[in-house]
Order: sequence, then C-alpha cells, then structure tokens
Amino acid sequence: MKVGTTWTQEIIWTMKYNPNLDHPDQGLPILERSPFIDADMLFPKEFPPELAEASKSFMSGFLKHCPGCDPKDGANLQFGAAIPEPRVLKSHLPLSLMPPTMLEEAKVVYVARDPRDVICSYYHHNRMFKFGQFTGSLDQFAEVFMNNDVIYAPYWLHVKEAWEKRDHPNMHILLYEDMKKDIMSELRKLDQFLGTNLTEEQLENVKKHTSFGEMQKRDYLTRLEGEAKAPFMDEEVVKKHGGFFRQGKTGDGKKRFSPEILEKADEWTRKHFNFGLDYN
Repeated sequence: MKVGTTWTQEIIWTMKYNPNLDHPDQGLPILERSPFIDADMLFPKEFPPELAEASKSFMSGFLKHCPGCDPKDGANLQFGAAIPEPRVLKSHLPLSLMPPTMLEEAKVVYVARDPRDVICSYYHHNRMFKFGQFTGSLDQFAEVFMNNDVIYAPYWLHVKEAWEKRDHPNMHILLYEDMKKDIMSELRKLDQFLGTNLTEEQLENVKKHTSFGEMQKRDYLTRLEGEAKAPFMDEEVVKKHGGFFRQGKTGDGKKRFSPEILEKADEWTRKHFNFGLDYN
C-alpha cells in the first residue's frame, strides 16, 4: 500500500542472499526473486494478449519453479510456495487475513508510514497503473482513501493489527520515516532480527544497493517498451510525475493537499492512529 514495502523487500532479499552484491539473480526484477503472494487478485486469471509481453519474464520464472502448474490457479501464490526455503515473501494483506499461526512459524517484517504520505503515493500509483484507473484530483483521492474505498483499506486498522503484535519475538516493525532518517541504524536492527549477522561492509553494500537512486535505475517497469508497457502504465503520468519509484521522500502529503483536505487528513490521523503510533 505504498508504504515502502518494495524497498523493504529488496533490503531483506539483499541481506539474506546478496550482501556481497555478487548473486547471479540480483539483476532480476524483485518479484521474480521474492513473490508478491496476493498479487493474483489484482489481475485477470487469463492474461489478455496485451499483457503477455510484459509478463513474459515472470512467467518464465514461474514455469521454472512450478513445472506442470497452471498460472490460472494463482501464479504468484504457487510461485511463493514453490521457491526453496528460506524465502522472502511479500504481502499487502493485514494480519487478520494471513494464516493465524504465521507469527509462530515465520519472521514478519511490517512497514508503516505516515498516512498522509501514503495517500499521496497511492494516488500516484493508481493514476500511473492503468488497472488503478483513478482520474480525479489528489484531494478527491484523499477523500476516497479516508472513506476506506481503496483496496487493502482501512489503512489505520491494517497498521493497528500489526502494532498490537509489536512485542512478539517474530514481529519487527519498520517505520518509513525512521528508515529515511537513519537507514544504517534500521539495517542493524533488522540484521539482528533476521539473524543474518552481516559485517559493517556488507551492511554498507545493502545500503548502497537498496538506495532510492539505485532502485530507481533498476526499475524494470521503466525499461518496458512499446506494447509491453502500454497495457500497464499511463505514459503521460510517468513523464509528468515519475514512475514506480517517484520521490522516496517524507512529508509530501502536508505540502500537496489543499488546506481543507490537510485539516481533514490531520483530524482523521489523530482520530484513528490513537493506539500508540504518533503521526501528529
């Protein structure tokens, strides 16, 4: 939900498998190394021809790991189940929609972000990707978001469910703002939680490899051309406002909302984020 999950996903995969920046698969798109297990619900079961070209690389990886499987039965979910353990899986689902024993069986890294910045980033996401199909203004999208009329909403409840589990030994919560302020400190905490035992040099490798600029340069969506890009992305939005990795900053919401919507968003945040996570 545009809170820094892709960044965190790349950080964790790099810490576990590529701390020396020499893994042969490091050039593959992240979703071909770390499956997004609930992504199947975002796309039609049978890809239309116009999406086939853009999904060719992913499908190649799927067939490699899942021989004889039918992608119509959930390519990402099957892919996630097939890759060898230990594996890095990504989901935007709240804890209440995940297996109830998950925290007893796996380590969970949860990322949260100031909801006003989430709104701005999610707004761009739903304009850039054609399956989002949102054509209104940022203020209009903010209203939709606060009314819980977007996928994965309500955001505040999503975060609250994870926050209530913050003391579980298999739960580690990252705050986007802390990551932007002092990434090395957050990497050290994450290293301890994951048990990866990286050296300072390796942590510096992770920091550099997963920096905004480096990830922006590796963004496979921007490398799609012509028929491969057309079904996915609104090229005009990308040219004017940026691609998947747009800014990587904090505080955007407070700068871009109208005064009326900013006041409403501030009040919404105070009302719903009253469980110990202070975004005021």
